[in-house]
Amino acid sequence: MKSLLLGAAALIGAAAFAAPAQAKSETGGPVLLISIDGLRPGDVLEAEKRGLKLPNLTRFVKEGVSATGVVGVLPTLTYPSHTTLITGVAPAAHGIVNNQTFDPTQINQSGWFWYAEDEKARTLWDAAHDAGLSTGNVHWPVSVGAHNLTWNVPQIWRTGHADDAKLIRALATPGLVQALEHDCGGPYADGIDESLPGDQNRAKFAVKLIEAHRPDFVTVYLAALDHQEHATGPGSAEANRTLEAIDALVGDMVAAEAKAHPDALVSVVSDHGFAPVDTVVNLYRAFIDAGLVTLDDKGRIKAWDAVPWASGGSFAIMLARPDDAALKDKVGALLARLQADPAARFAEVIGKDAIAKAGANPQATFYVNLKLGAVAAPFITADTPLTIPSPSKGMHGYFPAAPEMRSTFLAMGPGVAKGRNLGEIDMRAIAPTLARAMGGTLPDAQVQALDLAK
Repeated sequence: MKSLLLGAAALIGAAAFAAPAQAKSETGGPVLLISIDGLRPGDVLEAEKRGLKLPNLTRFVKEGVSATGVVGVLPTLTYPSHTTLITGVAPAAHGIVNNQTFDPTQINQSGWFWYAEDEKARTLWDAAHDAGLSTGNVHWPVSVGAHNLTWNVPQIWRTGHADDAKLIRALATPGLVQALEHDCGGPYADGIDESLPGDQNRAKFAVKLIEAHRPDFVTVYLAALDHQEHATGPGSAEANRTLEAIDALVGDMVAAEAKAHPDALVSVVSDHGFAPVDTVVNLYRAFIDAGLVTLDDKGRIKAWDAVPWASGGSFAIMLARPDDAALKDKVGALLARLQADPAARFAEVIGKDAIAKAGANPQATFYVNLKLGAVAAPFITADTPLTIPSPSKGMHGYFPAAPEMRSTFLAMGPGVAKGRNLGEIDMRAIAPTLARAMGGTLPDAQVQALDLAK
């Protein structure tokens, strides 16, 4: 009796959030977009050479199109990159300029850019909706409260406490998580969980979402490879085993999509590459010593004239008074001294004009790129020196010109060329390409769509 009641409840719940019928585009078709955070293109293109068994990912290379590399955005971080992947514009235009929000006094408790209302650009979800297509999402970054998502399980966490599961259920499409948990026979993974079991759980939920609701456009995000590359380094045995397990999850989702939509285009992307690291650069040390940051008696920031905003392998330099010429000169002189110090591991410092040209954070007055092997530290403690050994073994976030930061693009489906190498592409070209495949438009995209046909 209990199972019958649960089944009836799931059916009622599904009916409660079923999408209204819309007139579908006659020029486009379904699309499944899977992101594997931190997937380096060479791991797929040279899988056999690197000893990797990736039958599902290498299938895209043989039966579809692939890029030798995708040139990303500044910074090459997860949230800015994923927002570019779904909008076709750089961070300066879409507004997601870092992973974490700017919070020098730490009142937001390490909050991230979870909320779609911070996006200033039109998304692929919008393009699909306007083409008359239903949409679905599992864990894509910056998806909380996203408009035009028919079935949404957004990415968010706070503490790892059990209340995080309640938060996801409250912010997802009403009733969706509960119905999928019933169908999957267990709870949905916590948002803070970036382990391989977490990815396996979310892939299972994505499969059930596809089977139950057949969304015309689906986004799915997997985090475990990135998590492992940070912990043990890119190309490590542990990272390779994680990637091989994720390959099986891709196969499961592709198979589910083929049953729901035999005519679907399927694309696998990533947000950035990876570089090995050994050193943490604590730029706050220099700013405190220069009197630009003031601490209270507990060692916390109580006032600041200028602060570094860490972004993986780089720092955005933020001024409290950007129009203060004397302050700008003082900070510029400090950065010049640090650039001349080999211990600081600076590769490059750029100013406003170059930041604007790169499409990066328009509020930053300077941007510092570290040398590969060094990682930018957020505020640690008042007595932390300029450099310390890195507990992480891999990092990204460097300026996108570094070949190590290249990311991945794969696609296959009806009308897509087989075995075609697209060469190196711009990350901003991916969203308009997928919009066109759905019969939708992204008129503000900054790069033209790719031709995936022969």
